[in-house]
Amino acid sequence: MVNIDLRQAILLRVKDKSNSELSEIIDGSVDHDELALPGLGVLFEMIWKQSSEAEQGHLVQTLYKHLHPEK
Repeated sequence: MVNIDLRQAILLRVKDKSNSELSEIIDGSVDHDELALPGLGVLFEMIWKQSSEAEQGHLVQTLYKHLHPEK
């Protein structure tokens, strides 16, 4: 029996997808079943690891603005 973890399973699911297919997967997961949240977390982790410090700062600032809309 092959034993893969959740992260590996998600990466296998998306590894050969086109840009439009990846976009559909993300759009289909956002604001839907909470079961999709771990998958989005893995995808975000991939983006985070490949982002420069400036890009990471932009992501954090975007998140901060959504959490603190009054500021």
